[in-house]
Amino acid sequence: MKLHEGIEERMRAFLLAAPMFFVGTAPLSADGHVNVSPKGMKGTFAVLGEHRVAYLDYTGSGAETLAHLRENGRIVLMFCAFTGPPNIVRLHGRGRVVVAGTGEAEELLGYFPGEPDRGLRAIVDVRVDRVSDSCGFALPLMEHQGDRDLLTRRNARRGDDDLAEYWATKNARSIDGLPALPS
Repeated sequence: MKLHEGIEERMRAFLLAAPMFFVGTAPLSADGHVNVSPKGMKGTFAVLGEHRVAYLDYTGSGAETLAHLRENGRIVLMFCAFTGPPNIVRLHGRGRVVVAGTGEAEELLGYFPGEPDRGLRAIVDVRVDRVSDSCGFALPLMEHQGDRDLLTRRNARRGDDDLAEYWATKNARSIDGLPALPS
């Protein structure tokens, strides 16, 4: 394992080229559930600086990450090389939830290419305080065939009222009962 001062240009290129990454968070309670979420879709991750990254958070089946960040801010993002030389990059830090539709969210959207898809709930903004990489020798070699469009198509069919109802009933609280998406 090697620690880095920050996200340098070569690592930035690796992160931005990754077709997927994983997000890990946990509540403060020892009885709470640790959560790991896979993230994908081209153009939904951005490097904002040597110690800051962000990603677009779309409507999904749960809101564990948002709840954990609202409670304590602890987060790790992990990127794996499934092609080329083996590598695993971890970005540890403090994340915060920037709710979609706010002025701050509109400002952050400038870091992402194009218009966001319908169903954007929030932008997760991470202040990175530890950057490391490790060998990844045991990672499998896999081919990326492309992004799935199921989430985009599903959210495109939803109206504003449907999204609001879904957020209120399915994304308002974590599985441990922590507040997730504000109403």
